[in-house]
Amino acid sequence: MTEVENHIYQLEEQKRDIMLFFHKMFTTDFLLTDKITFQNPCYYKHSWICYLKPLKNEAVELAFMRGNELSNDQGLLKSKGRKQLRSIEIVDLKSIPLNTIKEILNEAICLDETTPYESKRKQKTGK
Repeated sequence: MTEVENHIYQLEEQKRDIMLFFHKMFTTDFLLTDKITFQNPCYYKHSWICYLKPLKNEAVELAFMRGNELSNDQGLLKSKGRKQLRSIEIVDLKSIPLNTIKEILNEAICLDETTPYESKRKQKTGK
């Protein structure tokens, strides 16, 4: 069992089921690398694609690191006042818009593979 799976198994049943479902999809179907970052399961290709975070309510947040660069044609991604991150709250497995989430994930992976991430924090002004 991986560090991420150990982390997920510590959660209460509803959140654990949602997070395990996505964990298996990300690592098996999309071949993303998993790692615990900031106490949450995070998924990488060339750079950080997305993470899962259990929320205080019954939901799990699926957040995309470069969400502001995604098309969001589906209208699912919410900014919640954040400049870069965009996320979806998932309450139960039955209500997951799976095909739509796979579309968003494919777009995020394509962005990661074709456009290197440039951190806005590291840019310096020229003098």
